Amino acid sequence: MKNILIIATNISRYSNSDLKTGLWLSELTHLYDLAKTKHWNITIASPQGGKIPIDPESLKPLVLDKISKMYYEDEDFMKELNQSKSLQEIQGLNFDCVYLSGGHGTMYDFPENKELQSIISKQYESQRIVAAICHGVGGLLNVKLSNGEYLIKGKDITGFDWFEESLARRKDKVPFNLEEALKARETNFKKAFIPMTSNVIVDDHLITGQNPFSSKNMAKIVVEEIRRCR
Repeated sequence: MKNILIIATNISRYSNSDLKTGLWLSELTHLYDLAKTKHWNITIASPQGGKIPIDPESLKPLVLDKISKMYYEDEDFMKELNQSKSLQEIQGLNFDCVYLSGGHGTMYDFPENKELQSIISKQYESQRIVAAICHGVGGLLNVKLSNGEYLIKGKDITGFDWFEESLARRKDKVPFNLEEALKARETNFKKAFIPMTSNVIVDDHLITGQNPFSSKNMAKIVVEEIRRCR
């Protein structure tokens, strides 16, 4: 039996406007669904625990896929999402995969969170899978290993790029440029040739996905890598 930890944001608004944000739903539901079909244990957590807000943009008809719609209309799932464990509660537990889901909210409560950094560094140094998608990749920015080096230094990695931020009309809302920040950590940043298309990068037991359109493929690859790392 595999144990999966999915971490999502508690942040519901951008700091410089009344515009709502939160979790990009499909970036959680696709992995959740695939893990459920395999009867794996799934723990949903967030920095503070409790309610995980959903970005209303991720619920619009053009991006709300069948799987995400099914879970959004599932009372039991929504209850689980809104009763998430806090990172403090799950410190010291062992997981086969730690997965950082995305959404612009993560740009506020992931990068500087010491508990999150501790969970990720221990997971990675235990040779277990660390995965992150879209803006959730920002949660990897400040993670250091026991040798003092940044985890992502020299790694092949992806995440929501700056041109995609332009397409999303959020350049003046986000607190930082994720692509620029990842490159500043001396990563090998790799993005899809065509913006807003699927792109998943595997570097040993670090897996990253570029954007919401990577969600389905990301889930498949994460599950494949978990099974491979028996």
